[in-house]
Amino acid sequence: MTHTIPSYTLNDGLEVPVIGFGTDKLKGAKGVLTIKQALHNGYRFLDTAYRYENEATVGKALRESGLNRSEVLISSKLPEAYHQYDLAIPAIQESLYRAGLDYYDLYLIHWPDPEQDKYVEAWRALIDAQKFGLIRSIGVSNFYPDQLKRLKDETGVIPSINQIQTHPYFIQDKMIEGNIEHDILTQSWSPLGNRMADDLIDNKTIKAIGENYGKSIGQVILRWQVQSGFMPIPRSSSPIRQKDNLALFDFELTEQEMYRIDHLAKPDGDIYG
Repeated sequence: MTHTIPSYTLNDGLEVPVIGFGTDKLKGAKGVLTIKQALHNGYRFLDTAYRYENEATVGKALRESGLNRSEVLISSKLPEAYHQYDLAIPAIQESLYRAGLDYYDLYLIHWPDPEQDKYVEAWRALIDAQKFGLIRSIGVSNFYPDQLKRLKDETGVIPSINQIQTHPYFIQDKMIEGNIEHDILTQSWSPLGNRMADDLIDNKTIKAIGENYGKSIGQVILRWQVQSGFMPIPRSSSPIRQKDNLALFDFELTEQEMYRIDHLAKPDGDIYG
């Protein structure tokens, strides 16, 4: 069973599905199988990273899936160790070689690493890599509004996506406002809370909302993400959960229900404590 997934149009014109599939910690033969299951279940966006050490796994899963390359969008990320321009370009190329791909649909700076302060240099490398045809769309991850502004001021190019931690217990309003100001899509990593997941599963507010629609807490959270204009990228090794995480488009939360979830944030909601 597959689902028709709506799409967002990024500020550079690339269309991406409103929900993707995270691949962190999915490695080796088991990882290939899990990612192939996700593609079979209807996911058409895969998120990986140089740091995840599984770009080859993602590429192999795509090749074995029976899908054409053009049917699946694949994203990866540049780690801070390669922010220097003359290191960044070959690092991107090596990412592609490992995955067995000619291009990435999306490539992000994984973290600004402000102490090193070379993220603008890394951004210039991504801009050129896009010109070289190695990347279709370029973005960032974990960037604050002042860092986004600096990229724009110093290069004239604004990211298409900013991937940040976003879930009901940790709603980063200032970062989200910065993304909206620059017409940048907020992509949500750990959209179901990661270490906060057990607490979220027992959340009475979300559970009650789910009962109104015959939906699980996870489905309500992901629906809240999508209705908020975010792009969640949940990860699951369970084929059933993978399917459930896509069953979001046959119900819609009310304004009051959205408001109630919007106000569940906790002071200790950051998954890193």
